[in-house]
Order: sequence, then C-alpha cells, then structure tokens
Amino acid sequence: MRPIPVVFHIGPLQVHTYGIGLALTFWFGFTYFERRLRRAGYASEWFVSVFLWIIFSAVVGARVFHVISNLSYYDHNPVQVFAIWHGGLSSFGGLIFAVPTGILLTRARCPELPISRALDLIAPVLMASWAMGRLLGPQLMVAGGGHPTHQWFGMYYAGQSGRRLPVPIFQSLEDFSVFLILIAIERRLNKWPDGSVRSGYPNGLVIGTGMILWGIERTLDEHLWLGEDGHLGSLLVQIAGVALVIGGSLVLLRSRARWRAWLATNAPDHSDPVLTSPT
Repeated sequence: MRPIPVVFHIGPLQVHTYGIGLALTFWFGFTYFERRLRRAGYASEWFVSVFLWIIFSAVVGARVFHVISNLSYYDHNPVQVFAIWHGGLSSFGGLIFAVPTGILLTRARCPELPISRALDLIAPVLMASWAMGRLLGPQLMVAGGGHPTHQWFGMYYAGQSGRRLPVPIFQSLEDFSVFLILIAIERRLNKWPDGSVRSGYPNGLVIGTGMILWGIERTLDEHLWLGEDGHLGSLLVQIAGVALVIGGSLVLLRSRARWRAWLATNAPDHSDPVLTSPT
C-alpha cells in the first residue's frame, strides 16, 4: 500500500495537498464563525479583515513554535524553515500568536461583542476546524503519521518507513467529539430547565471546557502516539497541554462563581439556584 500523494501536478504547476487542506479548513472556519456571529445577533462584516490577520498570525506562530521545537534539524537545514508546504505547523504556536491578535482586533472592530462571548462562540468553531484540518492537513503531508505499528489500521505516510499510527485520523475523531460536547453544553446553556430561552448569562463555560478537553487530548496524543523521549518539541507540546488544562480549569471556576451569582437573581425559581445551574 502506497502513501497518500502529498503533491500532484496540473500541467507545470506543482500543487501540495497539505496547502489545499489548510485553505479549505480556513474557509470552513471563517464561514462557520461568521454564521455563528450572525445567529448570536452580532454584525459580521468586520470579521473579514480580522480573519486575514488571524490566519497570518496563526501560520507565523505555528511555524515559529515548530521550528523552535525542532531547532537541531533546522540548524542544519535553514532553507527548510520556510517550507511550510511540507508540513510543520504547531497548533499551540498558532494559538499563542492568533488568540491575542484576534482579541485585540475584535475589541477595536466590534466593541459591542464581549471578548468572553467571542471566545465561547469561537470554541466550537476551532474544534470543528481542527477535526477537519487533521484530515486535510497532517493526514496529507510528509511524515504525518505517528509511531510505527503492525496493527491492521496502520497506514503508510510519505517520508516515513513502514506502517504508522494514523494519528491525524485519531485526532480528527477526538476533536469532533469535543466539538459535539461543546455544542451540547451551549444548547443546554441557552435553555432553562422548563424549555424557555435563557439569555444574558455569564460566559466562559464553553471555552473553559474546550480548553480542558483539548489540552488533555493533545498532551496524551503527544505522549502516547507522537512524542519522542527527550525531544524538546514533544516536551513543549505536553507542557503547553497541561498549561491549557490549568487555564481552562481557572476559567471554569471563575465562570461557576459568576453563574451562581447570576442565577440567584435571574433563575425562575430563586429558592434553589443550583437546580437551574448548567453544571
């Protein structure tokens, strides 16, 4: 069984499947978030220019983090630093650069949208995009597989010898599962127990849950399927995953306290606000 082609030609033009996958994923993320903005009652025209800056900062951050994590290789192959069509974009690096960029520009372009609300809106979009991106990105790039395996589900990847764990497929399933969980939480938050619409509640539960689940996922994936003992990049990914879990836990604790205070004055049955709590 041959590896999935990572490049093909249209006449003299060389096309990398990894690049096509990234473009489709970015398009999906933009379209989905714009739709969620409109459904939440916010204008969306401002997001076009902001999204372009987010993409740029995400790609730069993802590449910088990847290069730092694999500095020994790029010290001997400096020309490859800019060869992103071969893969090598770190999700955590992209977040570190893109999230502050998105927050600053959102405050400037759409001040009526609270940042906490924006983060709750974007969390399911990120998970759905990562689920799609795993299949259209790492699955179609050079050396996209995990550790060697002899299991029946092992796959061949360009640039790697033997059958490999199809980690991009595993991660896609994990990310889609987290997406479904976040959507379920969001739907529960939007309804009181009696089925009536609930609005104006404190934000943070969706993004906090997403941070915890994705942080656990990435840490375990790196430790079990992708990482190499003593490798700087693997260690950084696992540290970043743990930090994300801690950060998400703090967000949830703060949101929980705000929910209790909010429910005390807004719940239909004020006698026992815990009964109408989302968690």
